[in-house]
Amino acid sequence: MSDDEEEETEPAVELGDGPVVEGAPLARVASRLTWPQEQSRIVDKEGDVTIRTPDGPRELAAVLEATDETYFDTRQTFVQAVREEVGHGPVETAE
Repeated sequence: MSDDEEEETEPAVELGDGPVVEGAPLARVASRLTWPQEQSRIVDKEGDVTIRTPDGPRELAAVLEATDETYFDTRQTFVQAVREEVGHGPVETAE
């Protein structure tokens, strides 16, 4: 079927007009990386990314500098270390 013949379809999920949440989800950042990774390599690749935290958006490089970890053998180790630093819970929305 060519593009000309395709029907216009509605999105499967309606997107709301709710408040904006600043920053990228941690899971999205973690999914862009392969494991294992050294902290310095993560900072080189994704350090300038702003992630969502319960206290508002924070730059990933600053969060990683505050952790004691220098090597993440798995995605779960990375996510756990970041969550220990920033907390886990609902994120603030932009007003």
